[in-house]
Amino acid sequence: MRCLFGLFLFAIFAASLPAADPFLVFEPQGKPRGRNIVLVSGDEEYRSEESLPQLAKILATRHGFRCTVLFAIDRKDGTINPGQTDNIPGLEALDSADLLILLTRFRDLPDDQMKHFAAYIESGKPIVGIRTATHAFQLKSSPTYAKYTWNAADGGFGRQVLGETWIKHHGQHGKQSTRGVFEVPHPILTGIRSGDLWSKTDVYEAKLPLPGDSKTLVWGQVLTGMEPGDPAVAGPVNEPTMPIAWVKSYTGSAGKTARIFTTTLGTSEDLLTEANRRLLVNATYWALGLERQIKASANVGLVGDYRPHPFGFGTHVKGLTPANLK
Repeated sequence: MRCLFGLFLFAIFAASLPAADPFLVFEPQGKPRGRNIVLVSGDEEYRSEESLPQLAKILATRHGFRCTVLFAIDRKDGTINPGQTDNIPGLEALDSADLLILLTRFRDLPDDQMKHFAAYIESGKPIVGIRTATHAFQLKSSPTYAKYTWNAADGGFGRQVLGETWIKHHGQHGKQSTRGVFEVPHPILTGIRSGDLWSKTDVYEAKLPLPGDSKTLVWGQVLTGMEPGDPAVAGPVNEPTMPIAWVKSYTGSAGKTARIFTTTLGTSEDLLTEANRRLLVNATYWALGLERQIKASANVGLVGDYRPHPFGFGTHVKGLTPANLK
């Protein structure tokens, strides 16, 4: 009887506790830079729910940025569920953000969430888009923000803001990996040599030339296999090579011009390669107008125990909440 009464009291106590936040906040370590970065995950394939918390830890712990990470959250049980395409709680964090880092895929968000994206996109603040951010939105139920959907007549958010939308895989997805090569220097490439960038993901096709003032920084060689030392595929698939990292500007409805960086690299395992981490850290500094602070020797080491899962549909770890990834 006492045991049952104890459980009853515990249940009352637990019910009175505030619900855990559906997002993560990493406070800056060392000397704070006074900049708020919001990282938004939500893709079914590339494990952004694993990579973006790790990137946030690197940016907060090693570089002094305050980082908030948002997730696709299951409406039924509050767990992280990349298949829940219509729910990313906490997007109001964008209202006070200095930088958006985005890795979502085909999100169909309700207007009360999408309005925060739209306000940020049009504000003139910078964006770093990763992998499937080129097709971040598939707004089937929102006529209000339909212009951002990936297959809008003008390419939507992907083509107009980031520089390209989804077209198709370029090479054999899951069988041919990607090596990044470049010739022209840029602050974002500081500390990175041509050939250092490598991903198990394949190259995405792009319609060339990229729009507006887009400038390709890195071209993607399609490799014969899934190892960084594999040779490039001979023949038309690499003639020409496709861009896998570029910069451009976007002027939103507020009349202010934003710095945009996009890369089609982006599986969670990519962060195991130092050059890939350095690319994203450097891009963060550049997007924020801090390129003079980019250093080839900057610490981009992993923070904590990072064991990402291979990319694939339906492979996310079920039952996790944001607090499990702190």
